[in-house]
Order: sequence, then C-alpha cells, then structure tokens
Amino acid sequence: MHPTRFPELNQVLRTLVSWIQDTLPDAFVGFYLQGSFALGDFDDHSDVDFVVLVRDELEPSRVDRLQVIHDRTYQLDCEWAKHLEGSYFPLETFRDLTKSGTDVWYLDHGARVLIPSAHCNTLLVRWVVREQGIILHGPLPRTLIDPIPAASLREEILHVIAGWGREILDNPARYANRFYQGFILLNYCRMLHDLRRGYPGSKREGAEWAKSAFNSSWSPLIDRAWATRPDPARQVREPADDEDFKQTLAFVELAINESGRMAGKGDCA
Repeated sequence: MHPTRFPELNQVLRTLVSWIQDTLPDAFVGFYLQGSFALGDFDDHSDVDFVVLVRDELEPSRVDRLQVIHDRTYQLDCEWAKHLEGSYFPLETFRDLTKSGTDVWYLDHGARVLIPSAHCNTLLVRWVVREQGIILHGPLPRTLIDPIPAASLREEILHVIAGWGREILDNPARYANRFYQGFILLNYCRMLHDLRRGYPGSKREGAEWAKSAFNSSWSPLIDRAWATRPDPARQVREPADDEDFKQTLAFVELAINESGRMAGKGDCA
C-alpha cells in the first residue's frame, strides 16, 4: 500500500488501517483518503483527510476502542500522525444524501480523540470519496454510493458560502489569527470555483482561478495566504496581519455577493 509519495505517512496509514481492522473485524467496510491527497494537490503542509466506512452505527464499546487506537496513532514517532483528520460513516448514512449534516464520529486535525461532529458529513466529501478517493481498504467507492448531482453540490456550497460568511463577518475577532486568515481566503476561492463548475477542486486550483477571475489587486493577498499554511498550531496563536485580515473580510463579502449573482443568473457552468 503506497497511497502517497511520503513513505513515513504511508506507514502511519498502514498501521492505522491494521488497527481498525483488528478492532472492527466484522464492521469495517473501507478506508479512503479524500481532500487534497485525493484531489492530487497535496504538499508537506497538507492535513490527511480520510473517511472510514462501517456497516452500522458504532456501539459505545467500539467507539471506546477506537479512541485508544487514535491516541496510539497520535503518539507514533512521525509528524504525519498528528495531521490526520476524518470521520467514521455508517454505510447507510454515507449512501443517504438526506443524512448529510448529521453528526458522525470525527477526528479533528491535530486531535487524538473522536467527537460527534458533522464536519465531514457533506455532499462535497461524498463526491470526492466517490469520484477520486484513494482506496486503502475496501471496495470501489462508486459501488457504494450513487453519483452526487451537481445541483445538490451547488446548493450545499451556496449555503456554506453564505452561512459561514455571515458567521465570520458577525464575529471577526474569533478568526483574527494568521491561520484562519489564510484558511478563510483560500477556502472562499475554492468554494467560488467549485460553485462555478459544479464539482470539487483543490484550494490551489481555486486560488489560481480567483486570481484570473477577479481584479488583480486581490492576487498578492491570495499569494500571501499560502504562507499561513505551515505549522497551523503555531499560526493559530499568532495575530493576523491587520491589513490582510481586513482585505480577507472584504473578500468574504465579495464572495457572498458573487455567489448570489452566479446563482441568480445561472452562471455556474
């Protein structure tokens, strides 16, 4: 199993999959990489997004055993082990698009404990797993879930652009650190690009598209956002550059308005 070009990460993933198999021998369906590794635009600073499919809802005793596994994984002598992020989906939940947005067991980036969260339970994640997911264990994901309609993806993206945007603009102090400043900007570039074409792409694709789609005055800010990606644990404790953060909030407003315009005019293709 050589799912990435990083041998140390591959070993971490092999170990984690083996431990999950031993813990859930009759319930484990599959383990898939999604996110930047699946989309082919990863680098040394990428988090490692995954989805684990299980046959049914996990019983508390099994969740307890998985908690032990993820704590052990975090303690492996490899930095990649601290940059895993993913969720456990019961197969029925993964297949049923109407269950998007409900809580599943989730490992946050940099965490060692599973928590209930809807973070990964999106149509976008399902699309990436189905269309481009990297299989570490299990059947082809296309055999497990029907195609995700582009119209449904666009509806979800519009909801996130507007909802998260209003949250950011109403409470900017919560996001005024170096990590979130760049994270917000790059994600809004990606979401607008995804909205336009109707399927998910990477942050880099979105950033390059935004630099050509909008006024060139935004390009230096977008380029600087990449410098906020290394060492997120440190960056989140450092204040954002005042001017860059002010411009990022302005870009969020632009994105909300632009997404509404694109939806209203049908300019999403």
